[in-house]
Amino acid sequence: MHVIALSEVTAAMTALVGGKAAGLGELIRHGERVPDGFCVTTEAHRLGVVPTAEVVAAYQRLGAGPVAVRSSATAEDLPDASFAGQQDTVLNVTGTAELIAAIEKCWASLHGDRATAYRDARGIDHQTVLMAVVVQRMVTPAVAGVLFTANPLTGRRDEMAVDAAAGLGTTVVDGATAVDHYVLDDVTRDQAGCLTATQLARLRATGERLQAHFGCPQDVEWAIDADDVLWLLQSRPITSLFPAPPPSGKPLPRVYLEFGHVQGMRQPVTPMGMSTLRAQIAAMLAALGVRVEIVDIGGRLYGDLTDLARDRSSRKRLVKLLAVDFGPRAQAVMQHVLADPRFAPTGGGARRGGAPGGASLRTAGRAVVGILRALARPEAARTRMAEAIEQLRVRSAAPADLRTTADRLRFLQAQDADDSADAIMWPIVAGMLATALPTALLKGVANPDEIHAVLGGMPHNVTIEMDLALWRLAQDAGEHRELLLDTPPAELAARHLRGTLPDIGMAAFLDVYGHRGVAEVDLGVPRWAEEPTPVFAAVANYLRVTDPQQGPDQRFQRAASAAETALRELTTRARRRRPVRGRLAGFLLRRARSLAGLREAGKFAGLYSLRETRRQLLLIGADLHDSGLLDQPDDIMFLTLDEAHTAVHQGVDLRGTVTARRAVHRRELRRRTVPVALLSDGTDVETVLPATPTGDGTLAGVGASAGRVTGPARVVHDPGSAHVEPGDILVAATTDPGWTPLFLTAAALVTETGAIMAHGPTVAREYGIPAVICVPDATRTITTGQLITVDGGAGTVTPHGPSAPEQEGRP
Repeated sequence: MHVIALSEVTAAMTALVGGKAAGLGELIRHGERVPDGFCVTTEAHRLGVVPTAEVVAAYQRLGAGPVAVRSSATAEDLPDASFAGQQDTVLNVTGTAELIAAIEKCWASLHGDRATAYRDARGIDHQTVLMAVVVQRMVTPAVAGVLFTANPLTGRRDEMAVDAAAGLGTTVVDGATAVDHYVLDDVTRDQAGCLTATQLARLRATGERLQAHFGCPQDVEWAIDADDVLWLLQSRPITSLFPAPPPSGKPLPRVYLEFGHVQGMRQPVTPMGMSTLRAQIAAMLAALGVRVEIVDIGGRLYGDLTDLARDRSSRKRLVKLLAVDFGPRAQAVMQHVLADPRFAPTGGGARRGGAPGGASLRTAGRAVVGILRALARPEAARTRMAEAIEQLRVRSAAPADLRTTADRLRFLQAQDADDSADAIMWPIVAGMLATALPTALLKGVANPDEIHAVLGGMPHNVTIEMDLALWRLAQDAGEHRELLLDTPPAELAARHLRGTLPDIGMAAFLDVYGHRGVAEVDLGVPRWAEEPTPVFAAVANYLRVTDPQQGPDQRFQRAASAAETALRELTTRARRRRPVRGRLAGFLLRRARSLAGLREAGKFAGLYSLRETRRQLLLIGADLHDSGLLDQPDDIMFLTLDEAHTAVHQGVDLRGTVTARRAVHRRELRRRTVPVALLSDGTDVETVLPATPTGDGTLAGVGASAGRVTGPARVVHDPGSAHVEPGDILVAATTDPGWTPLFLTAAALVTETGAIMAHGPTVAREYGIPAVICVPDATRTITTGQLITVDGGAGTVTPHGPSAPEQEGRP
């Protein structure tokens, strides 16, 4: 079939007619007014020859007048790829020769630079995409534009937005003219611009119909002709919207704060990882007397903070509590939420919401005892912690008698949270308090940069110890240096797993640290022991460091020495100017240097259990694969534990569920922006905050590690294959411990999220490299190769001129 009338097209025919034509056919079947037309199918494109006779006949049936010729690729107008403006449209085409030429132009645009780059960015295989072409009777509009059935700027689902201008709608979508912008909500506004109140009401009613029919927010192109007839030219999903929170069933709005970036995760969590993390985080917060529901939004972990925000007691401390782990961006959005009348305090009090003041006396007592013990005798606290971690490592191993799939499932379902975690938790809390309190005690005596200097080169940090162990491995490479430098990391990893790689010490390193990885708290993500490619990539980066003074061991020692010097000078000054506060601040800073490095240890210990859980799940997945219930063993990571139970005990085939969830997961992996906070109506809270002046192009963030460095930017989305030269400035959305090997060669760090005490800034300070965090859209504003200056004291990033082209082979 080479030509088909639009009235005969169905939504199921995308492979034959492309996304745009399928959408138009669906609009016609739904009774909407769409200009008459036909589609030259992908079968014609596959043959590479325009079916002239069929096209001419269809054109004659339209009246042979002016038509619009529009691309309709099979990868177009999809839920996660609109291809807006990426392929060609030709308007006011008249006559057979012009029509044939326009169809060929649309075909050629499938492989134009714009469309090719767009597919590359979304991981769409060029070889699988075909082009159909839509030909429609030309509408001569008096006014035209675009209707969004959800506000695309804020994400708010109860608002619609309209952009309109007189004449052709292409002037709106191409940005070629000034447009009138309308927000359609429940607020009555005076009529203005090119649309009447009646026309706006008609557009809103149309949007409500289309969204109800398609089941998701729509991006609709429309035109109104001289007779005031509304024509629909296209309707497709709004691909830029972040998924909305699930319905809460409650009348008042709710606020959700993103929790994943606390662990350096912006990528979506696998369903199995999500089910585990939701329970773990809620239990951890409950142990501190805080009840927070963890909600899956777009595969990310969001905490419902509504009850805390509306509680008279907890709201007073909520913004300050977010400083340690969540950082200034989260604090800014929460300040905005607390000022919103819809989140005004409600009656009833704190205990209903599970506010921090509701912690049990028993928990509070244990906390006080544990913190004071750690502050009094930090060496003993570290010893107790090391013993507890070793016990966790031993206990995490599965019993030797697990032989059947049912046995393994029972083992996983029977696991309980460890109830002897005080030896790990309270020394960490003590270190965090010792780090945070001196800032207030030394106000007017020392600035934050001076205090940060005291926290550099922090000992007893398991992540730093890991990074330095990998550095020593690289330095001992000897005769294998060229092999490690010249062989792709993925090939080295494959050889290591096959046992054909020379002994460079990697097996010993992975014995200790192989349960780690990027996004390591997600059960669905391979550990380094399973997939060591990122480790080999880091080793190659280390081998490029030729100046011994730039070696991370030397940098760490210099940072530690500078910190001790800063501590002595600061405490002397503080005691002289404020004797009592100065002595207390000095005591706390010394304890910070003894305890703050332990912060990474709690997570490090918890990963032992996750490693064993993952191992058992993969064994269950292998059995289900052998039984024909899963396509591959790691498909089990796209189920929940309860669903795995139904597959094991009832033989339920869940392959369809896995396929659908993998598709959503792949789509979310491509998302670069994750809102810091969402309201239940979908509002991205940051988008409604007052705009910060950009000034001279300098990007404003938060200084997290002092120092000033100028160098080429290296924007990294995947640390597993990153090539970071000595002196490069690492720019990332966020970082977790799996990223920190890259810090050993980076000259500075820039991230879009984070808190001063989060993983990335902490490690940056300990290596003595400048860090600026919370720079919105840094990975899009800055490009690889661009010369930038990072000022960790001022909290700024200054680009210098245009970006340099990326070097080939460097992601």
